[in-house]
Amino acid sequence: MEAPRIPVDLILSKLAEDTEKFHERVKKGSDVLLDKLDTQIATTPYDIEYEEDRVKLKHYKPVTESLLKTPLLIIYALINRETMLDLQPGRSVVQSFLEKGIDVYMVDWGYPTRKDKFITIDDHVNGYMDNIVDYILKKHKVKKINLMGICMGGSFCVMYSALHPGKVRNLITTVTPTNFETDQGLLHIWMKYIDVDSLVDTFGNMPGDMMNFGFLILNPARLMIDKYVGLLENIGDKVFVENFVRMEKWIFDSPDVVGETFRQFVIDCYKKNLLIQNKMMLGDQRVNLKKITMPLLNIYGRYDHLVPPAACDLLSSKVGSKDVQDDCLETGHIGIYVSSRIQNKLVPRIVKWLEERDTIKKTKRKKAATKTVKKAEEKVVSKRKN
Repeated sequence: MEAPRIPVDLILSKLAEDTEKFHERVKKGSDVLLDKLDTQIATTPYDIEYEEDRVKLKHYKPVTESLLKTPLLIIYALINRETMLDLQPGRSVVQSFLEKGIDVYMVDWGYPTRKDKFITIDDHVNGYMDNIVDYILKKHKVKKINLMGICMGGSFCVMYSALHPGKVRNLITTVTPTNFETDQGLLHIWMKYIDVDSLVDTFGNMPGDMMNFGFLILNPARLMIDKYVGLLENIGDKVFVENFVRMEKWIFDSPDVVGETFRQFVIDCYKKNLLIQNKMMLGDQRVNLKKITMPLLNIYGRYDHLVPPAACDLLSSKVGSKDVQDDCLETGHIGIYVSSRIQNKLVPRIVKWLEERDTIKKTKRKKAATKTVKKAEEKVVSKRKN
């Protein structure tokens, strides 16, 4: 029996071809990296209209006439930065809202210092958030706002809406954890056993870099290896590189998390699961989800490894509202805000939902009515001529 021959010539040919492609990729990559890159984030223009301690309120400059009488206030998490919603032009949740006529405010929680370590969830919800809401209500001369929360910021919005239902017209939660009794995500398992008292007593505020590293090792293959392999494979694509750097800027811009707020969130939510049971206390007030009687749109990601569906989908059955909708999107925790495919669904979905439940500005109604009358008159004239 003749021994199989090794196709040495084919192997060498393939090696030579791969080497040539590698050199070509390196050359293109060098040209891209040595060229001027546009890696700015959060470029949508805004004004700072309210400040209290480290907290600022951004009001984004409108690009078209406001569609609704009720402004939208967005509350981001204390972890990472709200710039995720305005990461880059053409793929910005904030920009998309503005283009569709939504008046957008967003809270910037800033960078906590040692003096902030004793600030509680109660201080954030019934202090900073309530003061900001009152400012917006007074400025616009309205009785209620539309409230949208992201991740931990969404949990704060749920608490706020339960304690101040008279100030919220519509509530939107996105990738918001409210049920912590789940083992679907590794984060939920870790948090049940973490010694949060030792951490907070040692560090004061939780270091942002430590939090960030913890999130990365939740899925190290994808978050610490695959993405850099992807960068090398696309190093010659300038747009890809610019987007990659923008995302890295956001990931590693990690403020510390206020110590006492972190302690309470871990103990009351992750360990005791008090929020969904209507047992969570903020100061001397109990958070009763049945008092959330305003319309609720609850959006989450099917492949979210930080806040899995089981952490989100129970909320709709626990609130007092009869107008509740769940929307599970085919995406992960971050993809819901940066994926152009998902954004094309997310923003129009929210805007349509708000339009159906909010007061449309009279000017818009008047224009629409005038347009309808004009068309009717044109039809009558046309029929007479015929």
